[in-house]
Amino acid sequence: MNSCETIEIFYNLRTDLEKLKYASHITKIIYDVTNENENSFKILQLFLNTLYTISETEKNLDLVISIFKLRLMSILGFAPSINGCKNCKRQDDILYFSFKDSGFKCGACGKQDKSVIQITNATIDAIKYIILAPAKKIFSFNVQESIIKELEIISKIYLNEKLEKEYKLEDLF
Repeated sequence: MNSCETIEIFYNLRTDLEKLKYASHITKIIYDVTNENENSFKILQLFLNTLYTISETEKNLDLVISIFKLRLMSILGFAPSINGCKNCKRQDDILYFSFKDSGFKCGACGKQDKSVIQITNATIDAIKYIILAPAKKIFSFNVQESIIKELEIISKIYLNEKLEKEYKLEDLF
């Protein structure tokens, strides 16, 4: 290599401490899940799309981080089961997300699992979209604040359990 040229500098990350905090949080996670000389194209694509969304949009940052975490888990091979109940394969009455079994559970199966969190249909749809959407479109939706909170809880616990490390969104100062 003789030279290089910067394509995108994400200038707004420098001017907004809140955005910088979120960008630094995802950078810590990326650092832990990637290795040198390893083909990580999908992870790089997700990382750059996330940085761009944080820097250049006014999208809710908690939603952006939740989308990032769930999609990263899918790329790393920890995609949750989203095709009906993880136990009985039932397609309707999905009410829970199971951390132990990594996926959705129906009302009956969820009551027998102590590692579940009750979720709404909108959260189920959001998780399915995050897992299945094309890479360039994963940030192209919005949801209500209550759904963002559910996604935030699920993505945080799911990432921490699967990577066996606790990632906290820390204040910079």
